[in-house]
Amino acid sequence: MKLPDCIIKHMDEICARVEKTSPKLAQLYRNCYPNTLETAAEFDEDGTVFVLTGDIPAMWLRDSTAEVSHYCPLAAESEELRAILRGVIRRQRQYIEADPYTNAFKKTPDDYHPFDDYPRTQKIVWERKYEIDSLCYPLRLTYLYWKATGDASVLDASFLQSLRTTVGVWETEQHHAERSPYRFSRAHTKAKDTLPNGGIGNPVAYTGMTWSGFRPSDDSCRYGYLVASNMFAAVVLGYAQALLAATFPAETALSARVKKLRDEILAGIARYAVVDTPDFGKVYACEVDGMGRYFLFDDANVPSLLSAPYLGFCSADDPIYQNTRRFILSKANPYYYEGAFARGVGSPHTPAGYI
Repeated sequence: MKLPDCIIKHMDEICARVEKTSPKLAQLYRNCYPNTLETAAEFDEDGTVFVLTGDIPAMWLRDSTAEVSHYCPLAAESEELRAILRGVIRRQRQYIEADPYTNAFKKTPDDYHPFDDYPRTQKIVWERKYEIDSLCYPLRLTYLYWKATGDASVLDASFLQSLRTTVGVWETEQHHAERSPYRFSRAHTKAKDTLPNGGIGNPVAYTGMTWSGFRPSDDSCRYGYLVASNMFAAVVLGYAQALLAATFPAETALSARVKKLRDEILAGIARYAVVDTPDFGKVYACEVDGMGRYFLFDDANVPSLLSAPYLGFCSADDPIYQNTRRFILSKANPYYYEGAFARGVGSPHTPAGYI
């Protein structure tokens, strides 16, 4: 994809300053900043944009947002860039309507199934691991784009339909065992790539939070309420309230559903996700089940507990966040590692000792 002029101008301005002290860093920035547009983004005939995720020939709802969000601040000055971002947003909505429980999609439908999953997926699906953040990120991109550009063209019927679909899934997954149609089993694989109990996951009780089958790492949850992803859901539901108020004031019923869901998730986090520890005080658990069980660690991706201020859930000096951060960046966290040259957070998704 050809780089919009605003991208080239921005890189030149940044690199002109950085080169004075670090030519290597400037070159790294010049290589990395435009990389999504140069190597991963492609317009389709319908005007939507398919965004390749890394070296896998599929588009993740999460990754595609993260790959283009840094272009939003420049979009106000470039219709060319706005068209690209609108194309990503509309592609994401098409995928959500195809299957809101899917995390990654193919560019075009075909009979190739990269995994032996049950139940069998649609032909457009690459991988059907249900993750809350897969539905959070498209809302985040819509909001960031609208705030940066003031362009309300993306706030149309497709926005309302996608929001209703997202809210419906999250309301259903507040009562996962009783109401959810979602099941996921993968044959001949590691435990982290499938769900136990016939594909429904481990038992959970109602908390007000919404259930997730998998983490942002694409590993399965041990306990169904993934706290950082619920934090993210609360944030983007706040975005949805703002978008509805600004452009669809007559949608009072949908606005009420959004507010109720957000309030219930926040109350669930406050009541069930805060654990009192002897060494760190009150901290956020990574996962809980609503029945007293919890898992203290952090998934090395975004959303994560460490990223809560970045996501807009809390301030960086929030006392519970600070306690949680001290725990995560300590040897009490089973996935914190230190070596001769580096120290930091790992994950069940990566080998021991890797950060």
